[in-house]
Amino acid sequence: MIHDLIARALHVFEPETAHRFGVLGLKAGLGPRQFSRDPAILATRVAGLDLPNPLGLAAGFDKNAEAPDALLAAGFGFVELGAVTPRAQDGKPRPRIFRLAPDRAVINRMGFPNQGLDPFEARLRRRQGRGGIVGVNLGANLDSEDRVADYVTCLERLKDLAQFFTVNISSPNTPGLRSLQTHGALDELLSAVAKVRGQAPVFLKIAPDIADEDVAPILEAIARHGLDGIIVSNTTIQRPDSLTSKHMGEGGGLSGPPVFARSTELVRQFRRAAGADLAIIGVGGIDSADTAYAKIRAGANAVQLYTGLVYHGPGLVQRIKSGLVKRLQADGFVSVAEAVGVDCNRRSSDG
Repeated sequence: MIHDLIARALHVFEPETAHRFGVLGLKAGLGPRQFSRDPAILATRVAGLDLPNPLGLAAGFDKNAEAPDALLAAGFGFVELGAVTPRAQDGKPRPRIFRLAPDRAVINRMGFPNQGLDPFEARLRRRQGRGGIVGVNLGANLDSEDRVADYVTCLERLKDLAQFFTVNISSPNTPGLRSLQTHGALDELLSAVAKVRGQAPVFLKIAPDIADEDVAPILEAIARHGLDGIIVSNTTIQRPDSLTSKHMGEGGGLSGPPVFARSTELVRQFRRAAGADLAIIGVGGIDSADTAYAKIRAGANAVQLYTGLVYHGPGLVQRIKSGLVKRLQADGFVSVAEAVGVDCNRRSSDG
């Protein structure tokens, strides 16, 4: 409760300043801590990774690998750091994050601001030998002349320092980046990644704005190049009619509840097309046990959140996990894995 109150109090600051205070608080050891083990019913296995629970922190919060252990201690089953790019960059001009409070949403046009690969690698090296599942979101510099080489550089340097990696081709804030989702460009990128990857699982992160007919070609590319899974999805450039905030016209990627329906429908489509074996992580609009459970039932092996923390505070992690236990038990499941995809053949209009 105290940490949730502090999170709400930070709303007196503009979003980027509030976020920085949050990271500094975690680094100082002031974040929440979970001292008990998660219930066994929440344990699950995703792409060979054993997770204590299926709730992860999405990329974007800890861009520079400053507080992964504090985030794991708060109760997340896994944490994704980054995005990291080879060279440090400031990203887009400020202001570049906007709270859409009436919609419980956020628009950001950050453009991958980060300190670069060198300090990121150094911090990961210092945490070697510690427990917990930590992943890295790989990005490309805004002014890069060879985006494929950027991903390769980051992966080569970090491949033995994290438990999984995400090839992020879906941010709307790096001009031209989403063009890597097209057939020929995607093959070129994934072929290069496959040549330098280590033993850790590699995921592809896609946008919610892809067309339904893109699902099959993306799955074929993933299979062709031996990737381990897909993260569905990033922020959207669409602006649903439901938005009411004065900031709804700002440029950038929209996250939060307005993305939930489309991202969950895409999870369902990817699960239906891929079958049971592909690892799928569902992201977009998770702010309760109900929304997390809906993504799992649609086909997600695990889920991630970020925007939900902005409005509900870090206590949301424990509330979601507690609610998941109750929902799994009420439906007669003895594990998260049993619930994955039970609704994947339903259409989004079914409820």
